[in-house]
Amino acid sequence: MKKLTLLITCFLLICVFTGKSQNLLSGKFSKDELSKILIEQEKWVPFPKITDRAGWAKADPEMMKAYVKKAETYLNYEWPGIPATKSLLIERTGDRDEYQKTSFEKRGVLGTLLLAEIYENKGRFVDQIIDGVWSICEESFWGVPAHLPKTKELSGLMDVSQPFVELFSAETATFLAWVDYFLGDKLDAVSPQIRKRIYNETNSRIFEPLMTKHHGFMGSNADGRRPNNWNPWICSNWLNAVLLLEKDNQKRTEAVAKILSVLDQFMNPYPQDGGCDEGPGYWGAAGASLYDNIAMLNLATNDAFSYVYKDEKFRNMGKFIYRAQISPVYFVNFADASPKPGMAADMIYRFGKDIQDADMMKFGAYYRTKGDGSSGRSHYFRNFFALFIQQEYQSAAQGLPLPKDTWLPDLQVMIARDKEGSTDGFFVAAKGGNNDESHNHNDIGNYMIYYNGFPLLIDVGSGTYTRKTFSNKRYEIWYNCSDFHNVPSINGKDQLPGPNFKANNVSYKNDKGSSQFSLDIAKSYPAEAGINSWLRTIRLNRAKNIVVDDVISLQRAESVIQHLMTSYPAEVTKPGELVIHYSPEGGKAIDFAVTYNPAQFDVTVEKIKLDAMEDKGVLQRWGDTIQRINLKAKTPKKSDKYNFRIAIR
Repeated sequence: MKKLTLLITCFLLICVFTGKSQNLLSGKFSKDELSKILIEQEKWVPFPKITDRAGWAKADPEMMKAYVKKAETYLNYEWPGIPATKSLLIERTGDRDEYQKTSFEKRGVLGTLLLAEIYENKGRFVDQIIDGVWSICEESFWGVPAHLPKTKELSGLMDVSQPFVELFSAETATFLAWVDYFLGDKLDAVSPQIRKRIYNETNSRIFEPLMTKHHGFMGSNADGRRPNNWNPWICSNWLNAVLLLEKDNQKRTEAVAKILSVLDQFMNPYPQDGGCDEGPGYWGAAGASLYDNIAMLNLATNDAFSYVYKDEKFRNMGKFIYRAQISPVYFVNFADASPKPGMAADMIYRFGKDIQDADMMKFGAYYRTKGDGSSGRSHYFRNFFALFIQQEYQSAAQGLPLPKDTWLPDLQVMIARDKEGSTDGFFVAAKGGNNDESHNHNDIGNYMIYYNGFPLLIDVGSGTYTRKTFSNKRYEIWYNCSDFHNVPSINGKDQLPGPNFKANNVSYKNDKGSSQFSLDIAKSYPAEAGINSWLRTIRLNRAKNIVVDDVISLQRAESVIQHLMTSYPAEVTKPGELVIHYSPEGGKAIDFAVTYNPAQFDVTVEKIKLDAMEDKGVLQRWGDTIQRINLKAKTPKKSDKYNFRIAIR
């Protein structure tokens, strides 16, 4: 017994000293305690009821007027049905956009109409809202065909007798729940069947499946991969809907208790450094969605969950978004992340305020824009929070922290720049990790280099999602593969996907003049590549250059090709010097030299052809400009050293 007590004490001390919080959410309150702190459904007023005109007078009038102006364009909107053949496109052609465009548009229209009716409260938009609710309730599937299980039994069409919950079905429940909350009496005045339909459809499609069936997003998969953004994103909408619609307080409490347990499955294994392996482009639905849950829980419990804001891991999850910034437009985009993601500025500001991070508040305020009247297709509830912070938010200080050095030891990512708080000069980001990360690319040892805030050597990122993107053919798409990243092909082999293909011997150090990241990438390649070790070091020498050193040991030396990706023309101007003609839009044109040992390599440059369905997204983000530079070893050796230096010519 004494030994057991000692072990428990040691474990608790380790948790304290490492800052690791297990079951931070579900471990705080028992189910009985939760039932007492949750405000009952009929008494809960998260935002002013539509009849509380004094309450709505505190909402930002300019935003509300913009919603009305936009909603007026929808007064004669014809609510489209979605035919089966649109759902079948995911199987027939791989296209997912045609179905999604219609589905997302309907929800965005409904959301804008609701906000306009809240502002006016004259009934002008009620019939259109009713038509929208009815049209959505008549859809066979609230989600998107791309998220249907890939089975012959389904083949692109939903089995309506076996509902399951994915991202956009959960989003749909939120739209309908807020319609019910704000317009309940007006809907009942037309027909009690409208609200009854909202609850019955939401209960059968969302509440019952989530309470009775295991869904993959709820925990780690069979291979041990931890949950990704689906977990907090779905939970945030599940939480909204059940808090607003479920009148049975026992069922409501049980649902919230389960949501807390599911969220802990996301947070428990999350890296202590707060690094999002899905990148900044997905952070808005990952760490930010976790925050959405906490913010809503605090509204529903008189701030009983405010303790979460003091947790170190949670705070790091928030800070990630500005730590991963390159410049006002560009962000670190390893894996499927976009190099130019949009910022949910109001939410970021609130997140920063709640964790008392002045830098995050300034960062969020930096991206504030004048509303265009669109309610968006995701995270609809953020609109209500935003409406009531504008007086403070619009006058808040703006600024970009742009940290000089960021090291995320759990994620194994280095981010460094020449100057603190400035985009001037060099920026470099490099990664280790493993090839089983969420939205994975095979990219161990990859790095990106920017100058004055614009790309020089790039991570292409993802393109347009199709059926192939998340299938067993994912690595037939070129930009997911290591030979289209800034890493080598070795003895004819490239990196493979899976948790066992990972970085080893990772280290990081910095001082006033440099930041340096080292790792062994050998284990990210198959055994057939014959690699004993491949130690790569990436070093930023501030205000001078960036140096990449590879020290290699091979079992055999048949071929080695170093790859570099850029979005500018490149050419060999003389032996040992490759010039990249950097000419960013809105920036100064500069020639950069990549120097190498001409006795070691022959160099070719190829322009990547962008003609596949998946390439549309690449064209949108980069234009038709992607070049791959290939440095092929003339006489490969089992033991060798390679050195590349990137500097202004």
